[in-house]
Amino acid sequence: MNIEQTPIKDLVILTPKVFEDSRGYFFEAYNQEKFEANGITYRFIQDNQSFSTRGVIRGLHLQINPFAQAKLVRVLQGEILDVAVDLRKSSPTYGQHFSVVLSANNKKQLMVPPGFAHGFSVLSDTASVMYKVDQLYNKDSERGIRFDDATLNIDWKVAPKEIIVSDKDVILPSFNQIDWTFE
Repeated sequence: MNIEQTPIKDLVILTPKVFEDSRGYFFEAYNQEKFEANGITYRFIQDNQSFSTRGVIRGLHLQINPFAQAKLVRVLQGEILDVAVDLRKSSPTYGQHFSVVLSANNKKQLMVPPGFAHGFSVLSDTASVMYKVDQLYNKDSERGIRFDDATLNIDWKVAPKEIIVSDKDVILPSFNQIDWTFE
């Protein structure tokens, strides 16, 4: 497995070693021993899966402490632009975001540590996304930031007329309105 550090500390891209033959392919999507050997020590306790159509933007979502979640994100079918925003107040990259295309074809995964807002846009006709988390969902700790926040200025790679966002995500605060941070 290749582990690539992004410009934001602790946010990494994982690309598995894929074994292909006439039958198809095989790869390890998660191997706790290999992850730990590379400093990724989260104890994942739940898998979540979503299905979305082209133009859907989910996010930016997070949970605050003590229920902040690490997420290991991958795509089972289709293609997404996966986005993480650093909300760790003491980080030199606070308020910066990173994006990467994850797809069923490239088999890459994004390891999003606690202290980040996370979201994605669907670039293919449909996409199935699966992610592991190390904390259970806690409604009272759920937070988010508007996908179209002017300060963050994220290019979701979706034409404005194609964007589909939930009613819940449309009313999220802007980055400058958030009153919670991670240390």
